[in-house]
Amino acid sequence: MGPVGRHAVVIGGSMGGLVAARALADRFERVTVLDRDTLPDEPHTRRAVPHGGHAHALLIRGLRALEQLFPGLGDELVGAGAVRFDPGQDLLFYQMGGLRARFNSGKLGISLSRALLEYSVRCRVVELANVTVRDRTNVVGLTGGVGRIRGVVVEGGEVLDTDLVVNATGRGGGGPDGWLEGLGCAAPEVDTVKIDVGYTTRIFHRHPGDLHEGGLLYLMSAIPPHDKRAAAVFAIEGNRWMVTLGGWHKAHAPVDPAGFEKFATDLRAPHVAELLRRAEPVDDGDARRFTFPAARRRYFERLRELPSGFVALGDAICSFNPLYGQGMTVAALEALQLGHCLDQDGSPSAEMARRYYRLAGKVIDTPWQMATGGDFIYPETQGPKPPGIKLINWYVKQAMRASQTSIEVHRVMLNMQHLLAPPSAIMRPANVFRALRAARRARHEG
Repeated sequence: MGPVGRHAVVIGGSMGGLVAARALADRFERVTVLDRDTLPDEPHTRRAVPHGGHAHALLIRGLRALEQLFPGLGDELVGAGAVRFDPGQDLLFYQMGGLRARFNSGKLGISLSRALLEYSVRCRVVELANVTVRDRTNVVGLTGGVGRIRGVVVEGGEVLDTDLVVNATGRGGGGPDGWLEGLGCAAPEVDTVKIDVGYTTRIFHRHPGDLHEGGLLYLMSAIPPHDKRAAAVFAIEGNRWMVTLGGWHKAHAPVDPAGFEKFATDLRAPHVAELLRRAEPVDDGDARRFTFPAARRRYFERLRELPSGFVALGDAICSFNPLYGQGMTVAALEALQLGHCLDQDGSPSAEMARRYYRLAGKVIDTPWQMATGGDFIYPETQGPKPPGIKLINWYVKQAMRASQTSIEVHRVMLNMQHLLAPPSAIMRPANVFRALRAARRARHEG
């Protein structure tokens, strides 16, 4: 199959933009990625990615999607120091007052810093013969009209003619939203869920046996509705621990070392505090802080009219609560869908965009339902509530308790969280019976 167009431009060079560029490279004669930031030539955290220096989960479905786009990427990342782990055995997951039952899931994930992942993916994209990545390049507008986007305008007056523009600028949408409206294009409906999430991250030297029972990762979720704190400890490249502490609705961890350690000590479970007492900081007490006021979803699939030659991808469509670690996985899945839609339609038409947004919406539905459902456990959360959320959340709490004693329930929960199974999996009659029975047992043993 020949190319569907001569030139595609991706606005934004972070993970969403990079996976989009990879999908487009097989379908356009040329692809240009534009980013206003200075892109480092080593795996360093960038100022323009304020959440980049914190714990990032690459879900197993996301790793598989990245392997489709970049074959052999997983082995390459491990060669650079990333850590393979079994999420059933090596991840210690503390929920509802206890650790999930550990078992060999037969699945492998990768734990690493966002900086290493993005750098490695960008290197792969730069190696593509028909892709050009330009940093320190600020896009200031679009050309075209309500029915067709024809190009982008770069600061200084340069105009790049395009067959397709991909907005991968992130959660704000930024300029592209306003530029589209200025050309007469309609704005999508938006759902906003206010969660006031904030967290702080520090890096420590890692030694075997540092973490409880030899774990390689640790997650502690809050015990709602009163306890809103969460914790994550990930083994990352360079024999380091990345420790992120924070939570919902102003349950944010301090930046100073003493305050950070006290936050860990005050958690319901002792695992992080025990690690911090043993581990030596890499960064001499330096810490990074990030706040995230609200999750936001744009419903492009509901628009009656769409321009040809333009689509959005990643956080520019939907920005999830980062505590659930879904964003990079969803962006990779959207990039695969974009490629399939271009293959089916044969051109970057308005109908292609409509088909893509419908499929992207289906990709987003499951993680959005899971994340916002979890957020509404807290009465302070504001926004449109999913129907029946109180009953659903009551049952999910039972399933969380059940996973402490039932490997079968843990397996279903694990598959859901890694987007390998839909949320309906835990609602199947056999799983409901198993979860409620195991939850009673967990309460009795607790």
